[in-house]
Amino acid sequence: MFRCRCKLIVDRLLFLGVTYGCWCALICLAWAQSIEDVQKKISESTLRAHIRFLADDLLEGRGPATQGDALTQLYLETQFQANGLEIAPAIGSYRQVFPMLGLTSTPEKKWEVRGKDGQNVSFEYFKDYIAVAGKPEPRISIKDAELVFVGYGIQAPEFQWDDYKGMNLKGKILVMMNNDPESDPELFAGSKRLYYGRWDYKYESAARQGAAGAIIIHTDASAGYPFTVIQTSWTGEEFELRDSSGPRMDIKGWMTESATRELFRSGGNDLDELRKLAESREFKPVPLGLRLSTELDCNARERITANILGVLPGSDPSVSDQYVVWMAHHDHIGMSADRDANGDNIYNGAIDNASGTAALLTILKAISESGYRPKRSLLFAAVGAEEQGLLGSKYLAENPPIPNGKLSSLINIDGINFLGPTRDVQVIGLGKSSLDNLVQSAATKQGRVVVGDLEPSKGFYYRSDQFSLAKVGVPAVYLHSGHAVRNQAEGWGKKQLQAWTDKHYHQRSDQYDPSWDLSGAIEDIQLLTEVGLRAADAPQMQSWTQGDEFEAARKQAIEQAAAR
Repeated sequence: MFRCRCKLIVDRLLFLGVTYGCWCALICLAWAQSIEDVQKKISESTLRAHIRFLADDLLEGRGPATQGDALTQLYLETQFQANGLEIAPAIGSYRQVFPMLGLTSTPEKKWEVRGKDGQNVSFEYFKDYIAVAGKPEPRISIKDAELVFVGYGIQAPEFQWDDYKGMNLKGKILVMMNNDPESDPELFAGSKRLYYGRWDYKYESAARQGAAGAIIIHTDASAGYPFTVIQTSWTGEEFELRDSSGPRMDIKGWMTESATRELFRSGGNDLDELRKLAESREFKPVPLGLRLSTELDCNARERITANILGVLPGSDPSVSDQYVVWMAHHDHIGMSADRDANGDNIYNGAIDNASGTAALLTILKAISESGYRPKRSLLFAAVGAEEQGLLGSKYLAENPPIPNGKLSSLINIDGINFLGPTRDVQVIGLGKSSLDNLVQSAATKQGRVVVGDLEPSKGFYYRSDQFSLAKVGVPAVYLHSGHAVRNQAEGWGKKQLQAWTDKHYHQRSDQYDPSWDLSGAIEDIQLLTEVGLRAADAPQMQSWTQGDEFEAARKQAIEQAAAR
């Protein structure tokens, strides 16, 4: 689109006798004079249209490696092409295809846990626990494995914290709490969750101990969502990168708090007392006097999906080899084998994340139509398999078509505000990078106040795709909907968002609703547009705050890029 308009204007100017030496300046005057001109082209009708299509039943929930996934990729690819994005030369296509393993687990419908006195206590699959295969083997068998409570399952040398204390845990099943310690504000950032609190860290940590399996204790507060999300997200086909390395376990599991309480009681232990002990550095693993034998069938097959990538070259040759990345994940959960009472078996993922992908396309269209060309290049990335553990962004970070040290910054969009305009701008990870200054400037122009994570215990920074690129050093902006909704009572916004999480998050009811008030989403998207374009025009690439956990990775990535 950019090239077509350029040729049209040039032809007209030449027809009028304008010399070649001055038509470039006239084009610049005719086109966008400022970032504000781009922002004005952010259209709610465009946003709604993209959400409607991406969340339609036709796409079958956009599950990885499905027909719906293929349709989604084609739609994104054609949108990128129509809006003038170029193919990244290192890939040779808009699609960065990556291989996965799809694991479909069939666990036993009941766990019989043997206690000290030889009495068994039983638990029901789906209601009390969820279990999946930890490795791609057709038959997994665990025989008389001892259960051990390991607190949070964290090893963090920088906090002088080790929940394992050198105990031999090979072949055992480790039971651990979700989240990380929060009783001491000097440890693990207090109530703010770090990566140590994430389920993927915990499974990796248990596997490094040689454990046969790990069971995470679910609570609504520690997970940030109800057990129904575990039931929908950890059943059916689960995916991992095909070439993943590192130690594996036989079984990964979740158990409800009430079932865990009963489990501990059957071995003569009190869950609350052990949880209190686990808040201290002095905690040591506690054998529970319980043993579990179970079997699980696993069907593994190779599958593929793709990140959709497109490039808008920068206008300044001195920095056009540097990039600002715009990202959203295009996948969701897909379809269930079972239908609900309404006959519905599709997880449409309208907010999560048809809306974020639609916002990405809306920003792209506005930049394309305005003709604004920032100094640095722009990389638009619609990544796949986020719901499977950030797989698409992880693959992008580990197989970058552009050196990670050349990526100035990242704007990640995962969900949008559907409640209306807010007085606040909620920045997940506020204080981590120089991008905060750009957010503050843009928010001030909108008459809004920048606030940090309003629910720090949920660990949002480590739950979306910006985390994958942060680990390789790329500073990122990630917003959540503000809580202070204009013209509503104090607390109304938070209440509405919690109700949405409880009822719709990762459920079939996350569907497009024409009654959504997207005026607040438009404000957020305009703000992100300004932040991204100002980062692309800034004298320097963006940086982490001194001492941030990702600062060392940034320095290493820049050094590696410079050495090429």
